[in-house]
Amino acid sequence: MNTYSVAGYIQRLPKQTRTLLHSCAYGLGAGLSAVAFQLGITLIYKHGLLALAGESKLTFVLGSLAITVVSSLMVGLLLNVFCPVAAGSGIPQLKLAFWKDFGAVPFRVAWVKFLAGVISIGGGTSLGREGPSVQLGGAIASNLAELAGEAKQKRRMAAASGAAAGLAAAFNAPLAATTFVLEEIIGDLNSPLLGSVLLASVLGALAVHGIIGKQPAFTLQNVNGQTWVAYALTPLVAALASLVGVYFQRFSLALRQWSRNLVRCPPWLLPVIGGLITWGLGVAVFCGTGKMGVFGLGYDDLSDALKGGTEWTWNIAALLLLAKFTATYCSYGLGGCGGIFSPCLFFGGMVGIFVSAIVSLGWPMAHADLITLAVVGMSATLGGVVGAPVTGILIVFEMTHEFSLVPALMLGALISQSISRKMNHENFYDALLVQDGHRIEKIRPPRDLLSWQQSQVADILTDRPAVVADLAHASIQQILKTHPYERFPVVQDGKPTGVLTRKEAQAALAEKRPHKLEPVTTCQEHQTIRDLQTLLINSTTQFVVVVDDQGAIRGVITLHDLLRAEVQKAES
Repeated sequence: MNTYSVAGYIQRLPKQTRTLLHSCAYGLGAGLSAVAFQLGITLIYKHGLLALAGESKLTFVLGSLAITVVSSLMVGLLLNVFCPVAAGSGIPQLKLAFWKDFGAVPFRVAWVKFLAGVISIGGGTSLGREGPSVQLGGAIASNLAELAGEAKQKRRMAAASGAAAGLAAAFNAPLAATTFVLEEIIGDLNSPLLGSVLLASVLGALAVHGIIGKQPAFTLQNVNGQTWVAYALTPLVAALASLVGVYFQRFSLALRQWSRNLVRCPPWLLPVIGGLITWGLGVAVFCGTGKMGVFGLGYDDLSDALKGGTEWTWNIAALLLLAKFTATYCSYGLGGCGGIFSPCLFFGGMVGIFVSAIVSLGWPMAHADLITLAVVGMSATLGGVVGAPVTGILIVFEMTHEFSLVPALMLGALISQSISRKMNHENFYDALLVQDGHRIEKIRPPRDLLSWQQSQVADILTDRPAVVADLAHASIQQILKTHPYERFPVVQDGKPTGVLTRKEAQAALAEKRPHKLEPVTTCQEHQTIRDLQTLLINSTTQFVVVVDDQGAIRGVITLHDLLRAEVQKAES
C-alpha cells in the first residue's frame, strides 16, 4: 500500500478512532525526533569540547576555537540559506504557525532545525535543546498529519501534540510539557485539544524512557528537612532570579534588534560572532575554575552545584552566572539556533547557590536549604521569562522528582510572576513575535452562521497595521525589513490612496524606479462580514483597508484573516 492509500484508509475510520491514531503517531514521531536530537547533541559535545577538556589547556583553547568557528559558520549558512524561520528557540515560530497557518509547518523547518540545533548546541553554543525540540516535534507532527491526509486547516492538533511530545522527551516531563503547550501555545487550559496533547506528551516521555532511560535530569540528595531559613530566603532568591530573567529578556531583544539593523555584516556571519563571544567567556572560566558550564546546556555544572560541594563558593557561582548570562544573550541575540529553557534554569540555579553561599558565611545552612533555594531560583527565572508559572513549577518538580520542594516553588513562582509582569509587558516569546512585526489575533467568532455573517468587520480586523506614509526608497527598505507582511496600505494626508505589495516594492528598489500602487479597497468598521466577503472577492489584492467615517485607517483585513476566523468558527 502506498502512502496515499494508507491515508485514504485512515480518513475512512470513525472520527474518534482516527483522532486516537493520529495522536499516537504525533506523539511517537515527535518524541523519537526529540530523542535523536538529544543524542546528536550529546554525541558531538562529548567527542568535541568535553574530550578536549581532558587535554592540556593549550590544546583545549585551540581545539575549542576551531569547533566554535566551524560549527557557528555551518549554523549561520544553514539558517540563512535554507530556512531563517529555524533560528532561535522555535517556540514563537510554532505559536505563529498554530494561530496563523492552522498548524501547518513546512518540512524544511524540521530538518534545518535538527541539523542546525545539533551542530550549534553540540558545538558549545550557550543555548538549550528544549525550545528547538518543541518546534522540531511540532514540525514533524504537522508533516505526519499531511501524510495522513489531513487538510492544511486541520493541523493545529498535530502541531500542538507534537510540541508537547517534543518537550516531554527533552525534559522527561510530560505534565509540564502538556501544561506549557496549553498555557503558551494554545492559551487555553480547557482546550478541546487537551486529550490529544496529553496522550502525545505521555508517548513522547515513553520514547525517551525506552531509549535513554527514565532517570530525572537532576538527582538530588538529602532534600527533605528544609528549615525556616530556606523559606525565609525564598522571596529574596525568587526576586533576584526573576530580575535576572527580566534583564536577560531585555538584553536579548535589544541585541537582536540591533543585529538586524546591521548593514555591513552579512546575517550568516552573526552566529559566528555570538559563538566567539561564548568561546572567549567559556575558555576564560574553564582556565580559571575548571568549569565547563558556559558551553552548551551547562547541566553538568548545575548538577554538581546541587550536590553542594565546598568548591561552590559565592564568587564561583557569580562568575558562572555572569559569564553564562552574557554568552546566552549574545548567542540568541546574534541569531544562534537554540532555546532559553536550559540557560534560564542555569541562571536561576546559580542565583540560589550564590545567595546560599553568601548566607552560609555567617549562618550555617542545611544542605536541604541550599537545594531548595537553587531550585526556587530555577523555577522563578524560567517561569518569569516564558510567562508560564505552572510550567515553571512542574518542570522543576518533574526534573527532580521531589515533592517536598513544591511549597517553596509555589511561593517563588508567585513572587517571580509579580515582578516579571510588572517590568516586562509581554513574555519572551510574545515579545519576539512583536519585534518581528506579528500580532496573534485569537478570534472567537459566534457559533451560528447567520450571526457570524451579521458580525461587524471590527470584530476581526488587524488594528495595528503597518502603514507606508513615505514612498522614498530608504523608508520602504526599512518597512520591508521591519515587517514580514506581503501588502501595505499607502497613506497620504491621513487617508489610504493605494496598496504597495512586497513583490512590487522589492522590484522597484532593485530597478531604482518609482513604486506602482495597486488600487485600494476600503470598508467601514460597522459593515458586516457578509459585505466584507464581497469586497475581498472583488479586490485585486485580497486586502481590505478598514476606515472610519472620516476616511482615516482603523485597520486591515486579508483573505487569510477571514478564512482563519471562519475556520475557528467551524471548530467551535
